[in-house]
Amino acid sequence: MMRVKYPRTPHLPWSSGVTRDDIRQGCLSHFIGKQVIVTEKMDGENTTLYTDYMHARSIDGRFHPSRAWVKALQAQIGYQIPSGWRICGENLYAKHAIAYHALPSYFLAFSVWNDKNECLSWQQSTRIFEQLGLCTPKTLYTGIWCEHTIKNIAVDTRIQEGYVVRLADEFHYDEFTYAVAKWVRPNHVMTDTHWMHEEVIPNGLMEKQNG
Repeated sequence: MMRVKYPRTPHLPWSSGVTRDDIRQGCLSHFIGKQVIVTEKMDGENTTLYTDYMHARSIDGRFHPSRAWVKALQAQIGYQIPSGWRICGENLYAKHAIAYHALPSYFLAFSVWNDKNECLSWQQSTRIFEQLGLCTPKTLYTGIWCEHTIKNIAVDTRIQEGYVVRLADEFHYDEFTYAVAKWVRPNHVMTDTHWMHEEVIPNGLMEKQNG
């Protein structure tokens, strides 16, 4: 079965955390007049779930203790993912540069891809997430693209990495560069070597309310 690496997300022109190796989104005309969703960018490890497999950004990634929780999640829900489809999200089990204390889950899903390599619309995706019992990152804005509004989204850079903009409608994998973009806080540490060779410190989960 085909395994697909999650694409690199280009930075918005005003992103503060661009490094030399990053790609920039030079033209934003493809967003103009279109419905977009802006969600919080989480500081974890990009992870893809299939019906029978899971991997981090590197498709043949070796075992790491921080992946055990999400591996168990895949084993639990994988049979409900159609063959050839995949769900992408952030594995937040291990603390990276930001410590989270009240996560709704250690895996926050942000996209569903079908067997034609199309990213489903946000509406379709969230319906599937609900069916699978998956949580999503916090939504910061929904509406027609407005550069001024999106530039002024409040981000607490002490506890938030940034935000991600995506088209609300579906799009093909080949259109990813024109459908998704991000803003990252200044001086954010983004190298995998930084956390993968350190002791795994689990982030905190939200306490479940009774009743």
